[in-house]
Amino acid sequence: MILLTVALLAATPSATLASTPALGTEAARCRPHEPGPAILVTVDGLKDRVGKLRAEIYPAVDGEFLADDNVLVAQGKTFRRAVIAVPPTSPVQLCLRVPAAGTYALSVVHARSGGHGFSLLHDGIGFASNPRLGHSKPDADQARVVAHAGITPTTVVMNYRSGLFSFAPIKR
Repeated sequence: MILLTVALLAATPSATLASTPALGTEAARCRPHEPGPAILVTVDGLKDRVGKLRAEIYPAVDGEFLADDNVLVAQGKTFRRAVIAVPPTSPVQLCLRVPAAGTYALSVVHARSGGHGFSLLHDGIGFASNPRLGHSKPDADQARVVAHAGITPTTVVMNYRSGLFSFAPIKR
């Protein structure tokens, strides 16, 4: 269950340092006129226009997807993070440079309070390929995006708590 999984990830003690909001951001920063490889994420279905959006790139491998960012970086694995304030008008886009063309897993969090964590009650989450979430987080292959040598566009639809234990897109 995604609620249980996210709660366990947040509560699990780690032998590494606590994550910092800046980890992976410099490596992910897209620069003007840069040809890539990079992933340009368009975010659809926001509940509102408050807080921050956090897009993160992981290896597209179960066990490494959504793993502790400090562990991934310490092991030399791919981890990138882009954070922006939610803009007051559309479109909403984040750009993340990747180390090379290839397959990655992508998550996007809408931290409505603007914090670094994830609130099960208030925040939204989305993944590349827009898998149906229901009660559990997707496998890495369900959240994958294939980055090409240039700028690769992808769209992520946000999901928010729907009922007691599931997440789904906002019905408008």
